[in-house]
Amino acid sequence: MPSYTVTVATGSQWFAGTDDYVYLTLQGTARCSERHLLDKPFYNDFERGAVDSYDVTVEEDLGEIQLIKIEKRKYWYQDDWYLKYITVKTPVGDYLEFPCYRWITDEKEIVLRDG
Repeated sequence: MPSYTVTVATGSQWFAGTDDYVYLTLQGTARCSERHLLDKPFYNDFERGAVDSYDVTVEEDLGEIQLIKIEKRKYWYQDDWYLKYITVKTPVGDYLEFPCYRWITDEKEIVLRDG
């Protein structure tokens, strides 16, 4: 099963971090991955200025990654998040960067394309 390493960079502005649930979906030329919750047990993910990495394993090869979808869902109370960028290391070792550099508010899904 192919495995991707996803690195998420949160901004360093005041209140840039979030405690909300963050989900990732990879869209490739061949197919789309399942929605994956980005979470490490007993770790405070997406803190201000943090760069966090996650392993995302998929059932089948996705082909070339074209875009990613990020979903932010409320955990306890409304919590905005400043996402700088996401990088994806493919199973063959290629690195793709998906710049964002914006606030994600409410419960939203955003689509990022390779920069």
